[in-house]
Amino acid sequence: MIIVYNGRMITRDEKNPFIEDGAVLIDGKIIKEVGKTTQLKKKYPKSELIDAKGGLIMPAFINMHEHIYSAMARGLSIKGYKGNTFLEILDGQWWKIDRNLNNNLTYYSALETYIECIKNGVTTIFDHHASFGEITNSLDFIEKANNELGLRSCLCYETSDRDGQKKSDSAIKENIRFIKKCEKDKSDMIKAMFGMHAQFTLSDKTLEKSMKDIPKGVGVHIHVAEGIEDLHACLKDHHKRIVDRLYDFGILGEKTMLAHAIYVNEHELDLIKHSNTMVVHNPESNMGNACGCPPTLRQFQKGILVGLGSDGYTHDMMESYKVAKLLHQHSNCDATCAWGEIPAMLFENNAKMANRYFKTPLGKIKKGYSGDVIVVNYIPPTPMNKDNISGHLLFGINGAMVNTTICAGKVLMKDRKLQNIDEEKTLAKIREASKVLWKKING
Repeated sequence: MIIVYNGRMITRDEKNPFIEDGAVLIDGKIIKEVGKTTQLKKKYPKSELIDAKGGLIMPAFINMHEHIYSAMARGLSIKGYKGNTFLEILDGQWWKIDRNLNNNLTYYSALETYIECIKNGVTTIFDHHASFGEITNSLDFIEKANNELGLRSCLCYETSDRDGQKKSDSAIKENIRFIKKCEKDKSDMIKAMFGMHAQFTLSDKTLEKSMKDIPKGVGVHIHVAEGIEDLHACLKDHHKRIVDRLYDFGILGEKTMLAHAIYVNEHELDLIKHSNTMVVHNPESNMGNACGCPPTLRQFQKGILVGLGSDGYTHDMMESYKVAKLLHQHSNCDATCAWGEIPAMLFENNAKMANRYFKTPLGKIKKGYSGDVIVVNYIPPTPMNKDNISGHLLFGINGAMVNTTICAGKVLMKDRKLQNIDEEKTLAKIREASKVLWKKING
């Protein structure tokens, strides 16, 4: 058993949201008790102790939309690349990277992503993978890295016709193979969705094939209306809007997740709401690709389950949280908006969305919930209580301040030192793998 103690504890439990000098007891994978430091230390004297030293004790973060395949792009300069529009960015950079990934490079991309997730306090990741250089068994190599580092992931492969029918068929097979594999896994640490790139790279034939083979209880993870080009293509080629096309193929539903959903109208939002489909907002990516600002607050107001992801742009969910709030205040010309919606997306909705796949309750420091706990090195300079938590988090912390990360009761990082991997040696191997990828891309 582990006791994390001596911290200002943010539980996300509405009945007991903040405990001064709080402590949490983790027994195995599950939280057994929550209370005061003196109380728990006296009651369980033989427990392993982790001292928060007055910092914050919080539930670990969840990232609802990641891209492991992009991990080796940092510092990469591609010869001749001058991407300006969204499609130019996709084809000139991201698709060029994934076309050169083999399974070994995918494995090192996953290691790099998971290391940064742990260091930023993220323990649950929903990834959307593409490696058209080698498709078959690619998800196994991500799963291997996930298991080695002790995280929780829901994976899928990006089905797309952009490189021809043969590769699109291989992508379908990889999704189905991995979904069936995950159905046999009893750890509740690895799950699968069916991945689709976006409607503008998917023919009717491929959508029919995909939906025919998806097992019951599994949804689709797909980019929707990320760029205006996606909407224009759907109107031109299919004479309907994107969400209507997905609805017609039976893709919407409570297990399906739409990433971005920028260029959607009220009718489409009604379809998303009616079908109980999930949506993920990725603010930094949308801004970085100059795609636009989605109607996220409107989605939230309509009762759509909207969560927060990073799209591989960062692994720091507090960074995404801050950018999302500023984006919507700026876009709406309203400094009073987004104070409630954005925190709810990160700290409440992400957990609700993740628990549509993972059985163990996530997102709270509460008895019966998964032992996913982080310690943040933040000593507040002003009074902190249950009513001003968001203000402290927004203006006071970032992912680099995470000191300790625990996932399902297993300590993955303590005092900023990774526990299950030699970080220095692993990063050296990742740098060598990156050189191989960069050479393949630039010749």
